[in-house]
Amino acid sequence: MNRPTYLRMADDLRQKIIEGDLPPRSRVPSRAQLSKQYEVSDRVAVEAVRVLAAEGFVEGRPGSGTYVRERAAPRRLRRGDFHERAGGSAFASDLAAQGRTGTWRSSSETTTATPAIAARLDIEPGAPVVRTDYVYLDDGEPAMLTASWEPLAITGDTLITHPEDGPFGGCGVVERMAAIDIAVTRVTEQVTARPVLDGEAHLLDVPRGAIVVVVRRTYLAGERPAETADVVVAADRYEFSYEFPAAASAAAP
Repeated sequence: MNRPTYLRMADDLRQKIIEGDLPPRSRVPSRAQLSKQYEVSDRVAVEAVRVLAAEGFVEGRPGSGTYVRERAAPRRLRRGDFHERAGGSAFASDLAAQGRTGTWRSSSETTTATPAIAARLDIEPGAPVVRTDYVYLDDGEPAMLTASWEPLAITGDTLITHPEDGPFGGCGVVERMAAIDIAVTRVTEQVTARPVLDGEAHLLDVPRGAIVVVVRRTYLAGERPAETADVVVAADRYEFSYEFPAAASAAAP
């Protein structure tokens, strides 16, 4: 009850959109109608609709009003297979299996580890790392952003220093690390959600205020982190599909 009135009003309207009470392409009640329905001032009604517009749920049409945006059904991105040669692990091959084309562009730079990245890589803050930023495209449209960090203590002065250059450029992390005798044995992922950042909104072509899913992924060789990465995806455009082998349980005595 401590939330501002316009946010609570936006919550209710958002739920109506999600549940279909306000279907796609339908006209949102006018400011006057909303003010009367929710017993709020015109200003509160306007702010509530602005929240939904920033999140991409509604859009204004000059001279016509505000309408519920038609939102495409989320596409699938498969997780769980990190061994394929495709420059983004399973990204390109997964989309190909669905009849879509996955491509990407990237840039790498040598920098120093922030305290947060250092903790994830189990190195000292300020230690040199190679950061690589990717924009992944699904049939030419932005689908996913990834920022990865690899310690130069592992990859420096090797054939895989820059993930997209050299004889192993475009290979997945597991194959690249194997080329320098680093055996990746497991991968961990933590999944969270948050509002999109301004730079991400531009690259993903989503409204400011949209929600993104963030996957924090780390490749480990035994207990030693070899790479860590942040994967960012628009929450309303994609759903992650996870598949893992099920270990056989021990037979009952």
